[in-house]
Formats: sequence, C-alpha cells, structure tokens
Amino acid sequence: MRKIYVLVLVVSLLDACVSGKAALKKGDYYDAVLESIQRLRSSPDNKKAMAVLQQGYPMAIQYIDLNIQNGITADDPKKWRNAVKGYEQINYINDQIKTSLGAMKVIPKPSTRFKELADVKTKAAEESYQAGIAALMKNTRDDSKEAYFDFKDANTFEPAYKESIEMMTQAEFNATLRVAYEEVNGTTINYGSLQPVINGLQRQFLSFKPLTQKDTVPPHQILRIVFNGYQAGGQGDVTSLLKGLITSSSEELKRDVKVGEKKGPDGKTQDVMETATARITYFHKSKKSSGNATFTITDGNTSAILQSENVIGNAAWQQDWATYTGDARALTTSQLNLCKVREANPSDQDMFNQAIQNLELNLGNQLRSFYNKY
Repeated sequence: MRKIYVLVLVVSLLDACVSGKAALKKGDYYDAVLESIQRLRSSPDNKKAMAVLQQGYPMAIQYIDLNIQNGITADDPKKWRNAVKGYEQINYINDQIKTSLGAMKVIPKPSTRFKELADVKTKAAEESYQAGIAALMKNTRDDSKEAYFDFKDANTFEPAYKESIEMMTQAEFNATLRVAYEEVNGTTINYGSLQPVINGLQRQFLSFKPLTQKDTVPPHQILRIVFNGYQAGGQGDVTSLLKGLITSSSEELKRDVKVGEKKGPDGKTQDVMETATARITYFHKSKKSSGNATFTITDGNTSAILQSENVIGNAAWQQDWATYTGDARALTTSQLNLCKVREANPSDQDMFNQAIQNLELNLGNQLRSFYNKY
C-alpha cells in the first residue's frame, strides 16, 4: 500500500511540474506560480517547481501590475474593479508563498499590494455603483440582474456604500419574474399535493406565489396545474387490472444424471447414468399504473399561452417465477431457485406512490426546462 501511495505521489508531482511549465510557456504566469507553490508545499526540494517559481514569479507580478496600469490609462470601464482583482491576486500569491517552506526558499520576500488595494476599493465601489445605475435605467430584466450584481460588488468593495443595499434590493425586485400558480384536482383522488414541485423551482429572480395570495404587483405569468387522474393496472380485463398481467411459457427438460457406479468389463469403474425428465412452466407477471397532469403557463398581461403540456408519471412492477412437474434432477440450480419463488402481488399503495413520485419528477423537469431561460 505504501508503494502505491508513493507512486501516486510521484506521478502527481510530475504532472504538476509539467502543467506548471506548460502554463508558464503559455504565458499563464499566475497559474504557473500557484502550481509551483503547491508542489513546493508537499515537496520543498522539488527542483523543477523551484525553477518555475523563480522564473514565473517576477513575470506574474509584472504582468498583473502592467494590466492594471494599462486599464487605468485606457480608461477601461472596469479599470478599478480589475485593479482590485489584480492586487488581490498579488496578495494571494504572497499568502501562498508564506505558507510554503519550499517557496519561501525561492522567494523570501514576496511583494504585496495592501496599500494599493485599499486605495482602489473605494474607486471600484463607485465604478460598480455607477454601472449599476446605468444598467437599472435600461429597465429590462436582464439589465436589472446585471445591476443587482453591480450594486452587490459596490457593497462588497465598501460596505453600505451610498445606497448600494437599497439599490440592490430594487434591482432584484425589477429582475424577478413573478409567477402566480394554482393547483387543481380534476378528480376525487386524494393524491396529496404537487406543491413540492413548485418549491423546487423557487430561486433568485424567480418567485412563485399562490394565485389566491395577492401580491403588491400583478404577476408576469400564471401557472395552472391540473391533476387529471390515476389509472391502476394496465390494458385488459378487470382481473389483469387488479392483479397484473401474467404470461407463461413451458419447456421440456431432459438431463443425464449419475445414479451410481459399476465395474466395467475391463475392471475399471464406470458411472451409472439415468435420464431425468421434467416439464417447467415459466411465469412473468407485470403491473403498470400511471398518474396524469396538465400544466399551462399564460402571460399575465396578454393571457397568451406560453406553454401547455400533458405530463405522465408511470409506475411499473414485475415478477418472475416457475413451477415444474416430473424429476427435479432435470432442473438447473437457477431453475430450482425460480421454482421456490411464489406468486406475489404489488401493493396498490406502493404503485400509487411510485406513479405520483414519477409524475412530480417529470413535471418538475418540464417546468424547470421552461423556466431555465428566465
């Protein structure tokens, strides 16, 4: 076990060194540096990782600083947010080096940008705040989502910056699609409720409330789910509906079996064989049931139907067994075991529960597929 562990460790170290060098060659200095530090944390004397770190570290710091300055000079609309990201990367490299003895040997005094980071955070907060205002004024759901995250960034850069919290709340409200829903039981069957399906759809920017619960603003959409019924059993007469559909087939069996031994004319022992025969009948029993529902989504303003689908939830049960007549020695072990099985009947409640669970699953998948675009 120890040999395997050592082998895995060696292979992982080699892979990391190769990936670190590859990242360095591609100009991914930041990733190359982090990978080399990680290797040196577990293998402090890894020469290849040391070489990557020694070569890549100054290039990574220079590259990040240059990108920040270029963004500021070019008046990039995200220049201060990018500056925050860049300075945080430099500080993160510093933290990683200081927790790796191997890396500290190569870079004993890593650079930091704590003061620079503090200086640009307020500017990044204002930049994010103004970007949020601009996006919110476009008055679309997608732009309101963007505004929400802009205001959230502003609040992250500088807690409670201006009215960032209030604006974030407003942007989230504008970006949220509000759906009023109702569930209708079109039968006398007590199937429970499809409410768990609705609960599974709730997420940020998507709100479901009962149609009977008045909201502060009209809903954008109305979702109506109708439970149409449950059918127990499959196709056929009353007996097959209640007990399941049974099919059967028979097979004649013949097998030579040893019953003793005797001396042959040559004096050698010979087996005494006897032919055993039997008739086996195989039975296969299956039972199906299904639940059925329909959902319709309409536009809250125009009443136009956006989607209408019928959803099925199936349940299936089956069993195999057999009986035989004749000599049991003609049967194989698996055939004998099958003959020990006795005919059973599935629980009506289990069949019902399975059908309803699958109906909920399929209904949830259909609705999730529709609302994923929102």
